[in-house]
Order: sequence, then C-alpha cells, then structure tokens
Amino acid sequence: MLDYRMITFLKLCEKMNYRLTAEELHMTQPAVTQHIHYLEEEYNCKLFNYDKKKLEKTESCLILEEYAKSAYYNHIKIKEIINSEKKIKIRMGVTKTIGEFVINEKIRKMFENINYDFSLVIDNTKKLLELLEKNQLDFVLVEGIFDKNKYEYELYKKDEFIGICSKKHRFFNKEVKIEELFDENIIIREKGSGTRAILEQILENKNFSLNSFKKQISISNFSLIGEFVQENLGISFVYESFTKKYKDIGRFFLKEKIEREYNYVTLKNTFAKNYIEIFKNI
Repeated sequence: MLDYRMITFLKLCEKMNYRLTAEELHMTQPAVTQHIHYLEEEYNCKLFNYDKKKLEKTESCLILEEYAKSAYYNHIKIKEIINSEKKIKIRMGVTKTIGEFVINEKIRKMFENINYDFSLVIDNTKKLLELLEKNQLDFVLVEGIFDKNKYEYELYKKDEFIGICSKKHRFFNKEVKIEELFDENIIIREKGSGTRAILEQILENKNFSLNSFKKQISISNFSLIGEFVQENLGISFVYESFTKKYKDIGRFFLKEKIEREYNYVTLKNTFAKNYIEIFKNI
C-alpha cells in the first residue's frame, strides 16, 4: 500500500502550491505541510524551497517524485488487477502521425479483442507525456523528442523524415539544400508535436529556425496539411509513412538522410512493460 503522504507529495509536485494541494485533497494546509515535513525527515533531505515566494523542487524532490510516480502507478494497477474481472484494462497514447499512418491495424485488433478493455488517446508528444506522468495512460508510442533519462523506452521502428510538396513544385523529386527552403511557406504542426520538434532541431543544428522561412502556417490536422501541400500553398516535413496514404503528394529530399525513432515510453519500473508486450503480440 502506498503511503498516503506520498500521494500528498505527488499532488504538491503537480500543483506547486500548498493551498491548491490542500483544496484538491480536501485537507487543511497545515496537514499538507506536515506530510511534506514527515517525508523530509524520513529521507533526510529538503524537498521544496522558495525562491522569491515561488515554490521550487530540489534535486532530492525530483528523485523522489520519479520513484513516487512509478510506485503510485503500480499501486493503482495492482488494485485494478485484484478487483477486476477477466478483462485487462490497457490505456495507450499515440501521436497523430503514428495513430493515423503507422499502427492502424494493431489498434483495430486491440479494440476487437474481447480480452482487453482498451482505450486510446491520440495527441502530440508533449501532451501524451503529461498524461503518462499523471498516471492517465499506461504507455505511449511517440515519434517526438523526449528525455530518455526520465523514462523507460523501447524502439518500435525507425522512419525517414522527408520533405513533401506539390508535384507541380520546383522541389519535386529533387535533392534540396537547406538554404533553398527559406523562400517557401512552411506548413507545420502545432507546438508540442513531434514532427515540429524534430524539424526545429534539424534547423537549429544548422543555425536556422522556423522564422527563416518566408511564412509559417501552423495546422494540427494532417489531412488539411496534405490538402494544402497538394494545392501548392507551401511545403512541409513528415515521416515517410505519411506519404503512403497521400500518394498524390510529391516528395523532396535534403542532402543528409534524416531518420527518427518511434519509441514505446513508460514510467520507470512499472507493470506497463507487460502491456507493451500484449500490444506488440496482438
């Protein structure tokens, strides 16, 4: 059983405010303070400091938070397993690229299988990792950049990151220098998406940014991005898996081949690895 003071600690890590933590847990503020003091004495460390009235986490707090999140996840899953019937509850998150273009068949099989109570969230990498941290998902499959020191992860596959354009565009089927891109409108995903973060990283490595382009058009919907590119309203960058669905879209290539990973991601030291195995073998 997870110590109730750990639950208070996790809530304070989330809210970073004693009053809001007390309100959400239906406790008094002194009681929250008492729980934190108990943990500080137990682990012989300072967990929080104030900097100009702003609550901040210490290094010790970050270490304990990582452990506590995993322990809380396992605590919840054990209760589910003991109290559930035969169906296994699995909560998965995937990014939009992967959900739309990579694992459609596996997702269909999971929903059809009567042994699993399967739920799926499709969102950008940043939001999925936030849900994972809050124990609202068991595991995620993402193509974006994430802190590999913070989570357990397993490679699903690698995919080439390529440019797309109208077949009428001057870039069609050509190798393009990165400097040639900046006379074009760039159509990109919203902030927090994996494809956007990867493009930003590629540009940053060459001392450029999205501001180097003639114009930025931000769209969260892949279908609309595909339509705009086909209509020659701009260029974009996507994974090769995307082009298999939109066969009327042209492709172009940068001089250096760019590959990125799709990774399963979980909190460290949790039962969630078992659910990844179920999904892989469905």
